[in-house]
Amino acid sequence: MQSNTFTLEKLPVHHPHLRVAVVTETYPPEVNGVAMTIGRMVEGLRRRDHQIQLIRPKQNSADQPADEASLSHHLQRGMSIPRYQGLKMGLPARAGLSKLWAGQRPDVVHIATEGPLGWSALSAANKLRIPVVTDFHTNFHSYSGHYGLGFLRPAIVAYLRKFHNKAALTLIPTEGIRQELARHGYNNLGILARGVDTRLFNPQRRSNELRAQWGAADDDPVVLYVGRIAPEKNLDLVFKAFAAMRERAPRARLVLVGDGPDRSLWQGRNAEAQFCGAKIGTDLANHYASADIFLFPSLTETYGNVTLEALASGLAVVAFDYAAAQAHIGDERNGLKALSGDDNEFIRKSLQALDPELRCRLQAAAWRSVQELSWEDIHQQFESVLLSLVSTQS
Repeated sequence: MQSNTFTLEKLPVHHPHLRVAVVTETYPPEVNGVAMTIGRMVEGLRRRDHQIQLIRPKQNSADQPADEASLSHHLQRGMSIPRYQGLKMGLPARAGLSKLWAGQRPDVVHIATEGPLGWSALSAANKLRIPVVTDFHTNFHSYSGHYGLGFLRPAIVAYLRKFHNKAALTLIPTEGIRQELARHGYNNLGILARGVDTRLFNPQRRSNELRAQWGAADDDPVVLYVGRIAPEKNLDLVFKAFAAMRERAPRARLVLVGDGPDRSLWQGRNAEAQFCGAKIGTDLANHYASADIFLFPSLTETYGNVTLEALASGLAVVAFDYAAAQAHIGDERNGLKALSGDDNEFIRKSLQALDPELRCRLQAAAWRSVQELSWEDIHQQFESVLLSLVSTQS
C-alpha cells in the first residue's frame, strides 16, 4: 500500500470479525491523550465484536486485569520513563510475541507507540507476515529539544521514519501532519481523525460553585489550560499571555488542570493561579465548562485532544494554527488562531478573547462546530481501515 491517504468504503452489514493485537506503552487508567485514544479504539472494536489481544507494560504491582470474552491481556515487563511519572516503557519482547502470535495468530497488529515493545511487535509481526498498522501519536523528535537532548533529534527522526515505514500503514490525525511526515520521507500514510464525547464535554456542565472556588464572579473571565505541565507544552507563553490579559481585565483568573515535572516550578512563580492537578471524567468536563477562555500554546502535538474538548465545552479557544486547531478552528469564527510560533500574535489573540461580544459569539460557535465529530464515526472508520488492510494483505 503506497498511497498517502486511504479511502473508506461502506462496510457490508455482515463483515468478518477480526482478531486484533493492540500494542501500546500506555493505557487507561493512565492519564494522557494516547491512553485515552487507544482505550476508546479498543472499546470501539469490542463493540463491533472483534477480538482484542491487548499487549502493554504492567503499570504497577497491582495491575492484574481479568480477561473478558472479547479482550485478553498480555502484560509485559517495563521500566519507568524519566520525567513521566507513572508511565512505563515496555522492554524488548520479540521472542515472547513471536511465540504468542505463532500460537494465537492475529489478523492484524495495531502498534500505538514506538518504544522497544513497539519495535519488538513490529519485528515479530513482519517475520510472521502479519499486517501492521501503526499510529503516529507523539512528536518525540520535537520533544528532544525541550529535555536537553536536541543533539539526538536526527537519530530520533531517522528511527521513527524507519519504524513507521516498516508498517503497511501509518495513521495520523490531520492533513497538516500527513504533509509534514511525507516531507520527511514517511510512506503509506493515512488520515484517521479523533472524536470528542459531546455528551461528556458540553457547556451545560458549567459550575458556579467551582468558579467560586477559583475566586471568580459571574462576569470574571476564567482562563484555562489543560494538559501536561512540562517543558514541551510551551507553558511560558500561557503565563505571558495571561499577564497581558490581567492588565486589561484585573479580575481575570487563571486555572491549570494537569500535572507534570514542571508543576512545582510554575506554581512557585504564580501564586495566584489555580493548579488543580490531573482530572478525568465528569470532574474534568466540569472544569472545562466552568471556564471562559482556553489557551493552548503547544507546538509539539500531533493532534491535541484537549482542543476538541475545549470547543465542545463552549470555550473561546486560542491556539496556534497547528494540529487539531488547524483542522477544526476557523479564525474568528469558532476560535482564534495565531501563526505557528508567533508568540506576539498568540498574546494578541488572547487579548481579543477578552472582548465579551466576540467571546460570546465564539463560545456558541465552538460548541456547534464539533457536534458531528463523534467517536462512533471514528471507530467505524478505524474498523474499515483494518478490514481493508486484512483483505488486501490476505
